[in-house]
Amino acid sequence: MSTKEFQKLILQGIPNKLPELKPFDSSLNHAPRRKDILSSEEEKLAIKNALRYFPAKFHSLLVKEFANELKKWGRIYMYRFRPDYKIYARPINEYPHKSKQAAAIMHMISNNLDYKVAQHPHELITYGGNGAVFQNWAQYTLTMKYLAEMTDEQTLVMYSGHPLGIFPSHKEAPRVVVTNGIMIPNYSKQDDWEKFNALGVTQYGQMTAGSFMYIGPQGIVHGTTITILNAGRKISKGKADLKGKVFVSSGLGGMSGAQPKAAVIAGAIAVIAEVNPKVIHTRHSQGWVDEVYYDLNKLITRIETARNKKESVSFAYQGNIVELWEKFAEKKLKVDLGSDQTSLHNPWSGGYYPAGISFEDANKMMSENPVCFKTEVQKSLVRQINAINKLTENGMYFFDYGNAFLLEASRADANILTPDGKFKYASYVQDIMGPMCFDYGFGPFRWVCTSANPKDLKTTDIIATKILEHIYKKAPKEIKQQLQDNIHWIKEAQKNKLVVGSQARILYADAEGRIKIAEAFNKAIKEKKISAPIVLGRDHHDVSGTDSPFRETSNIYDGSQYTADMAVQNFVGDAFRGATWVSLHNGGGVGWGEVINGGFGLVLDGSKDAERRLKQMLFWDVNNGIARRSWARNKEAMYSVQREMKRNKNLKVTMPNIVDESLLKQLLQ
Repeated sequence: MSTKEFQKLILQGIPNKLPELKPFDSSLNHAPRRKDILSSEEEKLAIKNALRYFPAKFHSLLVKEFANELKKWGRIYMYRFRPDYKIYARPINEYPHKSKQAAAIMHMISNNLDYKVAQHPHELITYGGNGAVFQNWAQYTLTMKYLAEMTDEQTLVMYSGHPLGIFPSHKEAPRVVVTNGIMIPNYSKQDDWEKFNALGVTQYGQMTAGSFMYIGPQGIVHGTTITILNAGRKISKGKADLKGKVFVSSGLGGMSGAQPKAAVIAGAIAVIAEVNPKVIHTRHSQGWVDEVYYDLNKLITRIETARNKKESVSFAYQGNIVELWEKFAEKKLKVDLGSDQTSLHNPWSGGYYPAGISFEDANKMMSENPVCFKTEVQKSLVRQINAINKLTENGMYFFDYGNAFLLEASRADANILTPDGKFKYASYVQDIMGPMCFDYGFGPFRWVCTSANPKDLKTTDIIATKILEHIYKKAPKEIKQQLQDNIHWIKEAQKNKLVVGSQARILYADAEGRIKIAEAFNKAIKEKKISAPIVLGRDHHDVSGTDSPFRETSNIYDGSQYTADMAVQNFVGDAFRGATWVSLHNGGGVGWGEVINGGFGLVLDGSKDAERRLKQMLFWDVNNGIARRSWARNKEAMYSVQREMKRNKNLKVTMPNIVDESLLKQLLQ
């Protein structure tokens, strides 16, 4: 299809003539059938809600079609309206547009739905089993049309995938404001998501799916690499030597697909279980997994060979993680590091598969007998914890990866709690990322070259490396290790072939690093050393973006880990400090109702306006979180915010006064 034809289809929006019904493509991964949760009256309402996107002349045909989709899938995706053109991150100028900022957003949306990137592309789900960009194809079609037509004096408002409309605003305002799943608090249980998503009135945007900032598994490869490196330092007295060390986890779809690649980059032996054969095939064909095993005895033999030779290699086991953990415990296999990245934020709809039941039968049970499915999942979680407990007794260091694994295991009455009611195992944020990274302001800064040109990405890698090396020379000892890890990462990025989809990169940086790198990019665009605008962003999983008591804010110990002021303030503050788009989500990573997170996108176009915006916005985006962490008495954050106040005289943060613990002991005696 030519660029002109593509542009014409974008500008068309909802077609005047019904397109042909699309055949079902069984070669792709599809979302599982969601459970029946609507009453007959609510089913009629769901169909009525879907039909409002289309003129009345289509209704008599579509009413039956949408009713069938709802019955078959538990959702109305509007498959007929899936576009005929290939969706991927095209060069920015191929998108029809009146606003360069809006064109950059189209580039990012397209990347989230690229077949190479998205977990369930035909259901508009990017990762995590239910992390949606849109609820249906009408929303996608309308949104792309609006973005193509809008100017820099308009703002597109998005309600959980639904494009509410383009409203007059001004050049300093965000081009798009996104909210996903923002519920009245009493309606934020798992079944509420099932019900209201089926009705077509809300969606689960995950963290970077519904905010158009996903960059494929690379986004978590880096964070997982940093996590595994620092976990290695914990078990090796500060040394990051993981040669011959075994890391075991589960999950290869979406974000969890980064685990084997990250472990190998860190120098370890990775063993990752996955029940979906299509997912294993994808990761193996991409080179993200080195070897695939179907027999646990053969796998164990291969692990011992790799251990003896101190190989850095990754193995996928096609089967259930519970059976793998139990076999390793039975054989008393030495495992050095253990975790889990199944999508347990979504335990009853495909995020976790019970042991002893085939993948196909489990999918069937999930929708036809959800009560039995839940029981089987909880039995499996109990078994998994029992095996993990045996291996930790033998010296394994296990950490929760913030996917609600420990939370759901506790709800299943697994042996996971200490006598005082706390989890036996720490979240990786509590033990690793919080005190080592987030409290110092280091988090997942990312950028995308909208030219879609690998040469531009290579140029940005070189620029970022030089900036970090310059900062490192004068950096205090407290942050030299973080800088060193990221300098090594960015130098190796091209070799590791991390790009899937858009020409994107990620590294962990603090406010100083982010601002200086962004300034250098903006200058390079102005000087034509980079051929097109760059989109800056981050994972919501960052210093300030997310309030999540079981992950991002699990190392907040003043009781405020259950509040969400930080994420909301972050979203609002980014908006008026110059973000190109902002997003606020309920859910993401640890589950619906368990977290509030905010994100942004910022387009650099080489202008003075972009330079002013990046300085204001990036400084706030990081230091909002440091200030909150400092007030919680996190010593690393207290150090960081005091350092920032010396560097910026306009910053004045309320500091905590530390209480003598002996006074409290006297009081309680």
